[in-house]
Amino acid sequence: MDAYRSYLQSISQERRDPLARVLCGALACCTPFYRGAVRLRNRAYDLRRVRICDPGVPVVSVGNLTTGGTGKTPVVAWIVNRLRELGATPGILSRGYRSLDGAENDEKRLLDRLCPGVPHIQNRDRVAGAVAAVTEHGCSVLVLDDGFQHRRLKRQLDIVLIDAVNPWGYGRLLPRGLLREPPASLGRADLVLITRSDQVSTAELAATRTEIRRHTNAHVIRSRFAATGLINAEGVRRPLDVLSQQRAAAFCGIGNPEGFRRTLAGAVGRDGAGTEAIPLKIFPDHHHYTEADSRALAAFAASVHAECLVTTGKDLVKIPRTELSGVAVWGVEIELRLEDATRLMDCLESCVSAGDRKAA
Repeated sequence: MDAYRSYLQSISQERRDPLARVLCGALACCTPFYRGAVRLRNRAYDLRRVRICDPGVPVVSVGNLTTGGTGKTPVVAWIVNRLRELGATPGILSRGYRSLDGAENDEKRLLDRLCPGVPHIQNRDRVAGAVAAVTEHGCSVLVLDDGFQHRRLKRQLDIVLIDAVNPWGYGRLLPRGLLREPPASLGRADLVLITRSDQVSTAELAATRTEIRRHTNAHVIRSRFAATGLINAEGVRRPLDVLSQQRAAAFCGIGNPEGFRRTLAGAVGRDGAGTEAIPLKIFPDHHHYTEADSRALAAFAASVHAECLVTTGKDLVKIPRTELSGVAVWGVEIELRLEDATRLMDCLESCVSAGDRKAA
């Protein structure tokens, strides 16, 4: 846990001590090898030297440029539910990264709750997963979760998420930064969603849009994640004002803990200066919680005199408890809000129409 936080603090230059400088130097030496591999792979697809597979139905890809933390899961849920409203039979494809028990990971468990009854195929081979979704589940359109870099599967719509809080992964490729590929790769995008656009200043948002425009003419939509309430492991719901009525502490194991911190601040009506009022314990992305972690969280809550613990939906599905040592545990329910939902809906309607034509 501490190592992961130290890594983020070092690459963001929040830490500038000698050890952090040595770490950044070592990581910077590895970055050219990563950059070269990404360039060769993309060039192979651009020149069609690698076969791109068509599953026979439209594919909507939701991805990003950076590692985790842009808000893909609520966006995927929104798209899947809108496709159902349009009369399609959607299916979700994902890799199943860091599965909990060899069968499903935190993202699948959360999406199963947000999109009940929708087939979700987790397979490292996304092409095989697509075949299974179509032939075994009768899906008429597929939503590829975290698919921007997965170019082997043909897609009808490529949506890329850019997190306004940390849009460019500290400006460097992995492992020195968090970029999976250079911003120039946005040229492949059909639509760009700026997520958490409400958590930055107007000037910061304008700078992000300007940088996006340097690389693509795709339509750009601002979006935010609105906290709508609290839910526990048994499905009991409470209003957000619980967080202002009780002394709360928070924890998370996601790619962008700062985004969650700001969401909490907004949920209790505090501005950026008040975010430290809710103590936050950070775990690595996709962390698997153990009994030792549960004890540590109970001790953390006691140390700050918390009356409740609050976390993300992804973390809640991995801690099937309503309390830890008498302290209630709640997950924050999130809803996607779009500046221009009409444009995205038009794109989804086109995908459904294309699927109907293929089936005819």
